[in-house]
Amino acid sequence: MNREDVKLIELNSGWESEFLSMVQEYAAAGENPYSEMYIETKETFQSFAAKLFDYSKGLNLPAGEAAVSTFWLVRDDKYLLGDSRLRHRLTPAWENEGGHIEYGIRPSERQKGYGSLILALTLQKARQYGFDRVLLTCDDNNIASVRIIEKNGGAYIDKTISQRTGRPVSRYWIDLL
Repeated sequence: MNREDVKLIELNSGWESEFLSMVQEYAAAGENPYSEMYIETKETFQSFAAKLFDYSKGLNLPAGEAAVSTFWLVRDDKYLLGDSRLRHRLTPAWENEGGHIEYGIRPSERQKGYGSLILALTLQKARQYGFDRVLLTCDDNNIASVRIIEKNGGAYIDKTISQRTGRPVSRYWIDLL
């Protein structure tokens, strides 16, 4: 991986075909991180991108939600590797599972160091937003995410139980100062 060719950018509407390609790749792998937000709503990419842009400004949020900024990890300004979300504050639900930052790398690009990179770059964004620490969570059996979080300074707090799946979730703080 040549790090100079990879950067974290703000969500924008010029990436429709790459986004749809990534969504299809997740679906083919039996993963659907966009099922509720995009696929099930059957909205156009333009309206989806506009909604996420509004969310980053704290506008038109679903009840009880906090503002969340979406970023895309891109290579060579043309290939979408993955995405991350930075919540501007925690709600009780996100404190239990999800935390301040969530990230994902498309299946064909995993185990190449992009997971650690996207988290490191999103932590830089969190610093720019004024955070002094962030909460991250991952499924207890997701060894790759545990390693990524710990490599980026994650300090284990405890385990909770997912309200969605009933499975154990590990929680970590990362200090940014």
